[in-house]
Amino acid sequence: MKIKNVLAIETSCDDTSVAIVSDGGVVRALCSANQDLAHQPFGGIVPEIASRNHTLNLLPLVDSCFQKANMDWQDIDGLAVTSRPGLMGSLLVGVVTAKTLALAKEKPFVTINHLEAHIWSPFIKDHSYSISEDFTPPFVSLVVSGGHTHLYRVKDLGKYEVLGATLDDAAGEAFDKFAKMLGLGFPGGVAVEKNSQGGRADAFSFPRALWNKDNCNFSFSGLKTEALRVLKDLPVDKRPIADLCASYQEAIVDVLVHKIDKAVEKTGLKRVAVAGGVSANKRLREKIEQWAQQKEVAVSIPPLRYCTDNAAMVGYVGLRRLQSGQRDSWEASPSASSLEGDFIDVRSG
Repeated sequence: MKIKNVLAIETSCDDTSVAIVSDGGVVRALCSANQDLAHQPFGGIVPEIASRNHTLNLLPLVDSCFQKANMDWQDIDGLAVTSRPGLMGSLLVGVVTAKTLALAKEKPFVTINHLEAHIWSPFIKDHSYSISEDFTPPFVSLVVSGGHTHLYRVKDLGKYEVLGATLDDAAGEAFDKFAKMLGLGFPGGVAVEKNSQGGRADAFSFPRALWNKDNCNFSFSGLKTEALRVLKDLPVDKRPIADLCASYQEAIVDVLVHKIDKAVEKTGLKRVAVAGGVSANKRLREKIEQWAQQKEVAVSIPPLRYCTDNAAMVGYVGLRRLQSGQRDSWEASPSASSLEGDFIDVRSG
């Protein structure tokens, strides 16, 4: 059976998302529901709340996708679902739902690594976006989000080398924790970016960890510690919020761009893709574009709708895997971490 249309499900964390992706990676429909308001009182994601809300949101989103695409189950040739890495309760909801639908509708299905889906998110197509035809593997990929900060050499679908990764906290988590320190709300990345407007990026000297190390790894725990120290020395009612946010944001952005530069230097590749929730940050996009022009590197960053967790990227990878003949068994189960063989770690030093 030729695979032309795939129904995809993404529930790795707190965003519930369903998409229908067609041959060539064209998004026919994408319907998502975030849980920001549910988690906002806690200043972070509560796993039990996330999984419970997935059970409420998922099937209605499937129906909405069919309506939006003007399609039904007869048009669907297979299913794809995120199975790793992520919150186990959230992943379980998605995987069990996908397997149940696949079994009931007699459709093949595949499980997808969430990070792999982010890697390929710049390749999604829709009515107003498509990647340049010249942008093909191999390329360097930065996946940067609330839970992940990784640099990869992407050789082809399923062929990835880890060039660098965070040794402690992810960049998105660093944004969230700083926002919580300042009482700016959740999600933190959006709050810090918003409050950085008009601020001086050199007002405070926050550390750039591992800057002089000859590797592509990241570390943001020291940045959070220094931020806490700085805030303790400032009276709450006299904190220059804009300057603090701009300076803190600049420290994170500088490190991300610097390590991308290191990855390009080590691999010799002249194509870079950036994905994940933090890739929506305007300052990061601006500095990467500036760096790319200086270094004559081609950069691809997906539009904002494909930066955060979404089922369209899962559908893109699922479509390609199903078309290549891959099928997963009914025994497939979720995993909190990536599986051995998903990525090859080539880091040294």
